[in-house]
Amino acid sequence: MMKFTKQNFIFLVGGIIIYVVDIGADFWVASRYFCQGQYSWSILILCFRGLSSLITQVFSYEWFKNDWEGTDTGKTKWIFLIHLLQCGIFIRYWFALKYGCQAAFKQNSSGDASETDPSNFIQKQAVDVVTDINMLRVFKTFLETTPQLFVQIYVLMEHGKNDFCQYAAIIVSFFGISISTIDYQISLRKSLPDKDEFHVLSKLVYLFYKLFTITSWILSISLITLLSVRSSVILLMLLWISGFAWTLKQHTTFCKSKRMEYLYRTVVGIILIFTFFNIKGRKTRVCIYIYYATHIVVTLSILFVYVFWKPSIIKEMHFTIVSILTILNLSFGIMFLVVYYSYFHPTAYFRPQACSDEVDGEEGQKDRVEIGRFQNFIMQ
Repeated sequence: MMKFTKQNFIFLVGGIIIYVVDIGADFWVASRYFCQGQYSWSILILCFRGLSSLITQVFSYEWFKNDWEGTDTGKTKWIFLIHLLQCGIFIRYWFALKYGCQAAFKQNSSGDASETDPSNFIQKQAVDVVTDINMLRVFKTFLETTPQLFVQIYVLMEHGKNDFCQYAAIIVSFFGISISTIDYQISLRKSLPDKDEFHVLSKLVYLFYKLFTITSWILSISLITLLSVRSSVILLMLLWISGFAWTLKQHTTFCKSKRMEYLYRTVVGIILIFTFFNIKGRKTRVCIYIYYATHIVVTLSILFVYVFWKPSIIKEMHFTIVSILTILNLSFGIMFLVVYYSYFHPTAYFRPQACSDEVDGEEGQKDRVEIGRFQNFIMQ
């Protein structure tokens, strides 16, 4: 059975601290831009924060409503008010601390005990509530943290100023992406009972694969934005359209309502701009090859454009540094990707019949909710 350990509880507390620090860093960066007269960057940072918060609150409330369907409507109204005030994530963290503390420090369940056993029930509650938080954090990471990181790097390259505030915000952003990707992968392994545990070496390889590939891609987009903002916007829109179209073709079944399902597909399309996710738990080796081959071609094309179109810029020190970092990160990222998928990736997912691609309609949706949301979430 899935276990919630003391180590998981420590990571949970650390995640809460990082979440609060990240909020403070966002407003700090926005205020600094505003004081420096860079109003557009300040507004953009706050827009990323507001959009991310709005979407995560919508999903969080929808999940509460689905979980508490048929229960006291007064409780649902209270939860709606909290989410309306953009504080839903803190309610989830409160539940996580409550169940996590009981599971990690007060419960001693045997591995072969029944799920109806009180101790095992608490373990499942703790794992489920933390899994929901990690799903929301994946949304936040790619709706807010990653775009903000791109903006901060672009501003740093554009103005070339040594600003401690900007460097600190970039470090916090990278750290937030790291924690989010690792927590996501841990929750995935816990949700697949037939898979091996996510050991330290696996975590490190996965972390380096994601960080290096994402970093290289953000630097590439920053370079093309420095060359032409319009070209950057067109590229991002084409990537989002491609990702959204792929989710439509996959016929995802994550949400109970069509409206929420299309919102989910829109969000996944944004996530696919920055990194690859398998949204159906199928073998997608060809898709991964195509995805990262595209990244390699686009990255090299951007560098070649600079060489032939803007030869004066390539003599500047910041361009040389960014170019070297882009190539190195891309190379290391692909290397760790190959190592991860060769030795550490769960090759066959546990997919109950109720979650198969053929299932549709109300009965299938009911089964999906009973076995847990994560079985229909983006899979890696």
